Amino acid sequence: MDDLEDWPEVEKAAKEKRRELVLQGAPVDERIQAAGGLTTAVYSLKLLNYLEVGQCPSLTEIHEDIKHLVNLQSLILCRNGLGSIPKVIGSLKSLKVLDLSANNLTVLPDEITQLADLNTLNVSCNSLRCIPEGLSRCTKLYNLNVSKNAVTRFPPDFYSERLDLLSTVIAYDNAIDELSGDVHKLSALKHLDLSNNKLCEIPFSLSDCSKLKDVNFKGNKFKDKRLEKMVNGCQTKSILDYLRAGGRGKGKVKQGEDGGGDPAEGVDKKRRPQKKNNKKKGGGEEEDDEDELAKMVVRILHLTESPATLAVTVTANVKDVRPYLVCCVVRGMNLRPGNALKRFLMAQTKMHDELCMKRTTATIATHDLQLLKSPLVYDARPPADLKITPLGRKEVCSVELMRVLQQEASEQRKQKKRQNVSGLHKYLQLLDGKELYPCLMDADGQAISFPPITNSEKTKIGKRTKELFLEVTSSTSLQTCKDIMDALIVKMAELNKITTERKEETTAGGSDGEGPAPPRPEAQNQEQQEEEGEGGLVIQQVRTMDQDGNLKVVYPSKTDLANADGTLRIIW
Repeated sequence: MDDLEDWPEVEKAAKEKRRELVLQGAPVDERIQAAGGLTTAVYSLKLLNYLEVGQCPSLTEIHEDIKHLVNLQSLILCRNGLGSIPKVIGSLKSLKVLDLSANNLTVLPDEITQLADLNTLNVSCNSLRCIPEGLSRCTKLYNLNVSKNAVTRFPPDFYSERLDLLSTVIAYDNAIDELSGDVHKLSALKHLDLSNNKLCEIPFSLSDCSKLKDVNFKGNKFKDKRLEKMVNGCQTKSILDYLRAGGRGKGKVKQGEDGGGDPAEGVDKKRRPQKKNNKKKGGGEEEDDEDELAKMVVRILHLTESPATLAVTVTANVKDVRPYLVCCVVRGMNLRPGNALKRFLMAQTKMHDELCMKRTTATIATHDLQLLKSPLVYDARPPADLKITPLGRKEVCSVELMRVLQQEASEQRKQKKRQNVSGLHKYLQLLDGKELYPCLMDADGQAISFPPITNSEKTKIGKRTKELFLEVTSSTSLQTCKDIMDALIVKMAELNKITTERKEETTAGGSDGEGPAPPRPEAQNQEQQEEEGEGGLVIQQVRTMDQDGNLKVVYPSKTDLANADGTLRIIW
């Protein structure tokens, strides 16, 4: 079992004193099955700070020797056959990210609550019935995903002021029948998904979560049918306003204000007396109108409205590599003024580090549409057959690119005398052991994207880019791609608004090395308004199909961007 000849990745990691190790896919699973488990040599790599073992159904247990990996910061054990997690998991005091999704777990060890530095816990797609009590001791936790289990409720101490960093709670597809009124104690909560559970009411105190932006309660059967209608429409702002008003004439709104009228009009009647009191401010209804106008406008361009319909063909080769992809085209993003382009690139980097969990769950790529040659094909090819011109580099074979990046990463560690690396070097371990590399190819057979590593210099966006082609790929799920794309579009709308409000001077050149821009005509039409970002974003749908021409997904669809209700005004 410990013969390193069968585990070249482990041998290499030990020899090179590497800090990252990734073992995943069918070849690794075959070795685990033949050996009766994962080689214990893994647990002797005490310098590891990132360990990923995934897509191995034959992996049913983790040895207790994992306690020796005291420097481990990220432990990714998704899509295996794990039936239990050893209690010694609590001894990994440096652990920040723990992903146990898509296994066969029915219970989590209480010792998980001893991980004081834990910020991300993903136990989705298991058979859990409960969450360990004591989670409030994980005071740095900001992302919790318990979706697709059989959880009936959160433990009492979960609703704790100690979890003042908890920003995202994803718990859809469970059997949760109650959300405590103490939910308001989660002061940092921004995203809450409790769709497809067994809730019959929502506590009014949820509206006291001042940072809450996105809620999803679809698929629950509420006693209050008007609330259920709002929920099914995913109207976040309306839901919170309704709860703040006390729902059906109860709670925070005094009976005198309601006047005993139709409970369904509670929110509107609460506003009526404010109309008199706010005359100096212009009136309550006018303020509501202003709030609506303040929303960032996003117009969806349907496939039938597009002069040149875009489509991406997805081959069967990506199935065991990185199978999920969604794409769209964005117009009206103004990257020319001041630091607009820099802000956009920095926002994308931040999303990769946080929302995409350092590209382990998804990867974003942006291209200048005018530099693309369609039709596009999303494929997976042997490393020796894949060539790309990476950002800021010359054309190179992917094998050579990975070798050079590995060498650069080693030099970084030596020079900085620390285990962490930066730039593209952070993501190299995500392709360890892969026999095929994912890539997006254009009509000329050129690779324009090599997820999760890099884009192509040939389709690089710049200050003059007017139309962006966006792609999100994932090895996790199609919904993950959609969620990331939703968040990206919301962020683009926000950045566009900032650019417009700041009225920064439009520059011809910039960090992207572009030359002087030609003189622009006076603003005369909608096209120029879109170019300057004043008319809002226009999102053109893009379909992805299999090799037989069967539709896989169209983005955006009517169900996408639903959680942006409080931020965007969507025009279909």
